[in-house]
Amino acid sequence: MQLDLTHKTALITGASKGIGLACAEVLAAEGCHLHLAARNGAAMEAAAARLRAEHGVKVTVHELDLSTTEAMEQLAAAAGDVDILVNNAGDIPAGSLAIVTDEAIRRGFDLKVFGYITLSRLYYPRMKGRDGVIINIIGNSGENWDASYFAGSTGNAALMSFTKAIGGRSLDDGIRVVGINPGPVATDRMLKIMKRKAIDMLGDEARWEELFDKYPGKRPATARECADLVAFMASPRAGYITGTVVTIDGGIAARGSVI
Repeated sequence: MQLDLTHKTALITGASKGIGLACAEVLAAEGCHLHLAARNGAAMEAAAARLRAEHGVKVTVHELDLSTTEAMEQLAAAAGDVDILVNNAGDIPAGSLAIVTDEAIRRGFDLKVFGYITLSRLYYPRMKGRDGVIINIIGNSGENWDASYFAGSTGNAALMSFTKAIGGRSLDDGIRVVGINPGPVATDRMLKIMKRKAIDMLGDEARWEELFDKYPGKRPATARECADLVAFMASPRAGYITGTVVTIDGGIAARGSVI
């Protein structure tokens, strides 16, 4: 399918690895120019050099800790106008109510919940009338509640509501706002969560790979599968999709299980 993304410009947060990096790779292959933002500048510079060479697109790297409003404002000023915003940076801690501290939750919410809202607020007026797209990478725990990941369930549910609230009206301004809810995805981030689940479910973090047997198809999603969905949602082919959240988890949330 021709996605008609050539010469569009996308800003991707959390772009040094995992889903964010996969989004950069897929969008570059579709002809998008990129702004990549994350803390790991070296990883992004390496990816940028490869993507420029392979696809002939412009790639700009922004090495930033995005956990403050000031950092988001700095990023928006440096990146300038974009057609596509992919909010992806986030690291809400796993663990039960007895384990996860208020301080850890606040740090996670500052980066992900407030980060997504702040960057969306900064870019929304700049996208008006320009067929802009804001894509929030959220997570299926927002619709599939998990006591051992209660902080993530709470933050993700908030971002689902944010996406639907803003996206429900945004087409009036020529903007689409959509969410994507990955379930388990084969990333470093997933490994941290799986080790925590292995402790809670099996009593030993070293047994985390045994949990794959409980997954649909006995595997997690790939970052590329998530990125392909992002590219479609960012494209004119999804031009009437806004104010909704699409889940990519092999059916986990639909069957009401955690994994």
